[in-house]
Amino acid sequence: MSTIHSTALVDASAQIDSSVTIGPYAVIGPHVTVGAGTTVGAHCVIEGHTTIGQDNRIFQFASLGAAPQDKKYAGEPTRLVIGNRNTIREFCTFNTGTVQDQGVTTIGDDNWIMAYVHIAHDCVVGNQTILANNATLAGHVQVGDYAIIGGLTGLHQFTKVGAHVMAGFASHISQDVPPFMMVDGNPLAVRGFNAEGLRRRGFSTARVAAIKQMHRLLYRQGLTLELARNAIADMPASHPEAADDIALLLAFLAASTRGIAR
Repeated sequence: MSTIHSTALVDASAQIDSSVTIGPYAVIGPHVTVGAGTTVGAHCVIEGHTTIGQDNRIFQFASLGAAPQDKKYAGEPTRLVIGNRNTIREFCTFNTGTVQDQGVTTIGDDNWIMAYVHIAHDCVVGNQTILANNATLAGHVQVGDYAIIGGLTGLHQFTKVGAHVMAGFASHISQDVPPFMMVDGNPLAVRGFNAEGLRRRGFSTARVAAIKQMHRLLYRQGLTLELARNAIADMPASHPEAADDIALLLAFLAASTRGIAR
């Protein structure tokens, strides 16, 4: 049997795995699914069409699956989907999606999400990210795998943050940030590339060197974006070991809709 505190209010229609732990005064709505090994802290509210995977740790006072803060929302059955092994700290607020987008807000696996983080409607957060205290993602934001978002950082609607990005404390992100870059400030500036983070994740010296070259082409040689992209597209011949990293950056640039931070 699930370990559900006697004061918790769990709707009979909710699908709760037998190994789930639910703390005092938590409220779980009828359209909620919670997977094996997940713990839900005291006073949490999980509502809406929300699916939570396995082995997540949800700390007290989190609000997950509430209606999106979008004036166009008219009660459609949109969703929130959370993956596995995420840590979700106190007072986090994650909203469901809207029909103006895909109708789902998605958080992947193994993310470390600190207190007071807000993830708005239709956001897509990848895997292994760190969102520090009070990071705020407006609607339709995308955050790539292994990205680190500093505390008190705000992300404008529809912005994209690439994989392995590090954004410093209290940054104002209103344009897309390409993979591997380090940014901070208001206005936002690219300060370098995330060399130490890449090394910690096992990137070889050759891969790091190729990413350093892509950073130079984008930010240090005075090239137009088109010329920089063309030069990066020619790199696999001389840097075959970094072909996937080069493809990742080029795909991000091709998909950018708000322009990149430069």
